[in-house]
Amino acid sequence: MTTAVDNELLGMTMSSFNSLSLDPPLVLFSITKNAKSHGSWVRAGKVLIHVLEERQTDLSNRFARSLGDKWDGIDFSLTDDGLPLLEGAVAVYDCTAYAAHDGGDHTLFLVLVQRFQHVPSRRPLLFASGAYGKLADERGPAADWPLHLGW
Repeated sequence: MTTAVDNELLGMTMSSFNSLSLDPPLVLFSITKNAKSHGSWVRAGKVLIHVLEERQTDLSNRFARSLGDKWDGIDFSLTDDGLPLLEGAVAVYDCTAYAAHDGGDHTLFLVLVQRFQHVPSRRPLLFASGAYGKLADERGPAADWPLHLGW
């Protein structure tokens, strides 16, 4: 996820985001209140949510760090709104701030999706159970229904 606040470029790896509503198209994500950039994210009027490509683990790890120059040496451009657009993503959601709510030690952010673009030929980066993974190259045979569990 990326944004720009007060001419500062911000980027953060999110472990998940959720579709909240189709009408209007809202997405939900949360950020810990202890994050050094939390206040800037609260002030952000627009954000880009990037679904990284399966070969972008280094980029995911870079933006998961709390310190350092996350932008040094990576490929990105700026949108007309001045937001950093990462190269090579599977999908990008262009969003405006909609609401922010207290969520205990996190702030829950709701953003309104203004535009969406994706590249169907790219495969998404997956993260589960503390490790990166990939989608299987081929689907296995469909399960027989009803599924007999052998109880």
